[in-house]
Amino acid sequence: MKQFVAGISMFAVMAIGAAAQAEITIGVNLSSTGPAASLGIAEKNAISFGPSTIAGQKVRYVIYDDATDTTTAVQNIKRLVSEEKVDVLIGPTTSPTSAAVIEAVAASKTPMIQLSPGPATISATDEKRKWIFSAPANTTIYGTAMINHMVKKGVKTVSVIAVDDAYGEVSTVAYKALSEPKGIKTLTIEKYKRTDTSATAQVLKAMQGNPDAIFIASSGTPAALPHVALIERGYKGKIYQSGGAANAEFLRIGGKALEGSFMLAPPVVVGEQLPDGYPTKVEALKFIKAYEAKFGPRSMFASLAWDALKIVEAAVPKALKSGQPGTEKFRAALRDAIEGTKGLKGAGSVFTMSPTDHSGVNQLGMSLMKVENGKWKLEDHAEFK
Repeated sequence: MKQFVAGISMFAVMAIGAAAQAEITIGVNLSSTGPAASLGIAEKNAISFGPSTIAGQKVRYVIYDDATDTTTAVQNIKRLVSEEKVDVLIGPTTSPTSAAVIEAVAASKTPMIQLSPGPATISATDEKRKWIFSAPANTTIYGTAMINHMVKKGVKTVSVIAVDDAYGEVSTVAYKALSEPKGIKTLTIEKYKRTDTSATAQVLKAMQGNPDAIFIASSGTPAALPHVALIERGYKGKIYQSGGAANAEFLRIGGKALEGSFMLAPPVVVGEQLPDGYPTKVEALKFIKAYEAKFGPRSMFASLAWDALKIVEAAVPKALKSGQPGTEKFRAALRDAIEGTKGLKGAGSVFTMSPTDHSGVNQLGMSLMKVENGKWKLEDHAEFK
């Protein structure tokens, strides 16, 4: 039987008696272990930078680990809302775990900022997803940056190798919707499991027809598996990775096989390389300095948790005008305030949300990087004024 892993960050403030009713409780559910651990650990690290007070209210953090398991994720969310009475949720880490908890989050009427990409649009009448927000850009933003680059490079044929879960599915769907109007032909779509130890069969099929490029739609260190196999099998075309693999562990595991490949990710990963005046550069450098001083190499996934905390911090003062922490009225007001976020400059994106856009990230929150000498080099970014 899986065990829940609960932790209270060391800066969390414990209140007693009547004062406990006024504290804001932030519930955090991440994949600190399991296949997505390289993502979840970085996110958990970033939570340690969260404020101890917001608008004069003490803040308490409750952190659970779902072990990259959908069942555990649902159980954790239910515990956070029923036992810990959280006011807002941050996480989960992956698309499968995020998709699995939607019912529980909606039933509790608790706003949640997930750290995995959400759908391109949110229906104003969707009573379940109205409670769900995303710190990362949606898959359409990711896909647009990649397809634009493919067009510039003259790519005409592509094979896809996708992890067989919700992340791989939504990434592939976005790619297909954007590539077909540009005249890019998809030769094949191959799938593999996060837990697989070999992707040779998928790689051999993907290489048939000698596609101009191969798009790997995966996340965390499992994304390196097909990439390394492609190079070992002699593939000479372009390789694109989705933003789900943008972390130091991926670079370490992929090693020299990654050289010359392309990666989509928020520009925070190459913060120092951004031109002066870029809307997110100041906050990106602030995040990089704080994170690397305490935990080592920067992580795009850590920046998502950093930005989720900034979104909450900006929304709380507005919500406090309608109710006290620990009440349904406060949670509803907090949801409305998050949805009303406008022009908030995070480390990875500038957030402007609406009833139909719950990530609020435009192309300024996306960049295309190239691996050179084992490091990320900024290849392309959106124009800004």
